[in-house]
Amino acid sequence: MGTTDTVLLVALGVLAQVFGVLVFTLNSMARVTFSLLASLVCVGGVTAVLGLPYLGVVIVLMMVMEMVIMAVFMIAYMMNPAGLMPMSMLHNKRGALATSGIVFVALVAGIFLVPWPDRTASRPRDTTFQVGRALMAEQMLTMVILGFVLLATMVGATVLATHRGRYDRFGDDLDQRPAQDPAGGGVGR
Repeated sequence: MGTTDTVLLVALGVLAQVFGVLVFTLNSMARVTFSLLASLVCVGGVTAVLGLPYLGVVIVLMMVMEMVIMAVFMIAYMMNPAGLMPMSMLHNKRGALATSGIVFVALVAGIFLVPWPDRTASRPRDTTFQVGRALMAEQMLTMVILGFVLLATMVGATVLATHRGRYDRFGDDLDQRPAQDPAGGGVGR
């Protein structure tokens, strides 16, 4: 790894941690969502710098879509305006601090105490292909079905949450003027 890669790795790692801390210090769901997005994009960058560009791009694409969908649903369905009302993301502060401290110490100890295996074979020529094959070889059908199920769930949730649509307001042929709102009154009243 060259100097540029090392500097990029350190910068992305520090940014991922800063945005991760902001997730728990910001006071609105919308800001927290975009802070989490920035943290996970930095994690994807770290993964790409470490030699797994395919996995890094997959992480970035997944997290961008997930966080954008979350933000859209928050704006559409939260009781407060767009998730911007002040709130706290911290619950049981002492317990959470103790648990996270213990887990952190255990993970750091594991890094230094676990006997890491030595590499016996040479590094694969195309790591992107190896990771893609490991992720998708046996699971491609599962991933395709899961994608359709998630899409159907989002569309179904939106349809069920919306009790009226354009055909209710404009009639079956969309020619009713002015539009009649089933909740009462026409447009502009």
